[in-house]
Amino acid sequence: MPSVPGASTVDDMAWITRPARWSTGPAYVVDALVAIALLGLLVSDLLAGREPGAEPTTLLAFVSAAAMSLPYAAHRLRPAAALAVTCAAVVVYSLGHYAGYPGYALFVMVFGLALHGHHGNALFSSRSFLYFLTSLVTLSLALAVQPPELVDLSTWVSSLLVLAVAWLAGENLRARHDRWTQLEERTRRLEAEREERARQAVDAERMRIARELHDVVAHSMSLIAVQAGVANHVIDTRPNVAREALGAIETTSRSALVEMRRMLGVLRQPDEGEESAALQPCYCLNDLEAVVRQMAASGLQVEMTISGEPDAVPQAVSLSAYRIAQEALTNVLKHGGGSAQLDIRCGDDTVVVEVRDPGAGSVIRERADGSGHGLIGMRERVAVFGGQLQAGPDGRGGFRVAARLPYAEEGASVSGASSGASR
Repeated sequence: MPSVPGASTVDDMAWITRPARWSTGPAYVVDALVAIALLGLLVSDLLAGREPGAEPTTLLAFVSAAAMSLPYAAHRLRPAAALAVTCAAVVVYSLGHYAGYPGYALFVMVFGLALHGHHGNALFSSRSFLYFLTSLVTLSLALAVQPPELVDLSTWVSSLLVLAVAWLAGENLRARHDRWTQLEERTRRLEAEREERARQAVDAERMRIARELHDVVAHSMSLIAVQAGVANHVIDTRPNVAREALGAIETTSRSALVEMRRMLGVLRQPDEGEESAALQPCYCLNDLEAVVRQMAASGLQVEMTISGEPDAVPQAVSLSAYRIAQEALTNVLKHGGGSAQLDIRCGDDTVVVEVRDPGAGSVIRERADGSGHGLIGMRERVAVFGGQLQAGPDGRGGFRVAARLPYAEEGASVSGASSGASR
């Protein structure tokens, strides 16, 4: 029996690091090649010739060598069975006192079982440790039955040390592989979450842009349509009135263009030295007077009352209240009577916007079931702050829209975040 190989035998196997099933092609090929290499190593030892104290090589020696080596090809699929066959073959081989060293097969088998036998957070599993103890007992028995000419104390110590090193190396590589697998899975999960958050942010931004465009275009185009109708109707009989209507159209269209440029400017990165569109002022409750004047110029008389302190309302809430009032008044102009009542109540933590159409018309006639674009935009703005929106007949032949926008102190951070998104 030749001297025991050094620890380099285990190091040569350290590149086999990823666990795989029997059906995985590359892993199957690697295991089969390792098994064939082990068999070739044992056969070469047997064919090298007799050593002092060794018995002549027989057919049983080659069969035992094959039984020790080839089970490694199936150690991923049937680890316990593969180890049992290898251990039994090592004992039979050792009892024949043949020249080839049987420890090679056990070293590689223990390494493979530790590397591929289990997966989890624990460094050492009970099953892997049982495989190691079984191999340790088998190797000790194989060495004990050898004649003194083949085995000495150094052979014992080096054999058991190499077996322990093979087991520890497999466990260490397996633990490292599992940690990397967990890190890769966590990275994939975080990347998926990041992409999902980005997608939700894009969807929210699209909805915000669509809502702002609807508010700007619907209000301005409604005023333009009404004024154009007036101008067309009186251009021959009352040219002064038609001229005023055309002037209102010009003013409204210019204002709409400015607002759209301001809003779209937020979407692009400003050049160095260019004033950021985000720094331009947003609309607020105090700007409703200009809306009322526009409505009056278009033929809708609005009675507006504001109570409380509108300047104390957070910017995001004030902008949403402004847009809700603007949309409701625009729909009165398009579908309602000739007058409307606008009531703004600013409390300590709530803003209430109420628009009444006292006539026979409907403030939101476009879709009275609540699915029109105007009501959708209103409900979205109210939902951002956890408020409430009511729209329907007021029981007196008219129509009423009432929106309640809370902004409690604990929601200040939400309001601040919404402010940036509402510019």
